[in-house]
Amino acid sequence: MFTHTMRRIYAVYAWLILAAVIVQFFLAGLGVFAGPSNFQTHATFGYTLFFVMLLGLLLAFAARLPWGRIGLTALLPVLVTLQSVFIALRESGLPALAALHVVNGLAIFSLSAFLALRSRAYFAARKPAPLDATAPSP
Repeated sequence: MFTHTMRRIYAVYAWLILAAVIVQFFLAGLGVFAGPSNFQTHATFGYTLFFVMLLGLLLAFAARLPWGRIGLTALLPVLVTLQSVFIALRESGLPALAALHVVNGLAIFSLSAFLALRSRAYFAARKPAPLDATAPSP
C-alpha cells in the first residue's frame, strides 16, 4: 500500500515538474521579449527547480520505481546543472557552445514529459483482492 501511494505521489510530482519546465520556458521568453532584467527570475526558478528535482529522486527511491525510471529521474538534475555550465561558457567567450543551453532545455522538457507520461500507469485502477481466497469463483 505504501509503494502504491508513493508511486501516485511520484506521478503528481512528475506532472508538476513538467509544468514547471514549461513555466521555465515562459520565463526565458519573458527575458528575451520583456527585457534582460527578467532573466534573473528565469535563473532563480531554475535553481529552485534543481532542488525540487533532487527531492524527486528521493521520491523515486521511496516509490520503489524500476531502476531505469530512477536513473532517468536522476538525469533531470544533471541536465539542469549543465544549464549553468552552458551559461558559464557564454561568459567565457564561447557563444556557440553556450547555445547548447537551449538544446539542453529541450532535453529537459523531453525527459520530464516522458517521465510524466509514463507515470500515468501509477494511477491505473488496481484489481481488488478477493474477499475469500477459498471460495469458488462464479
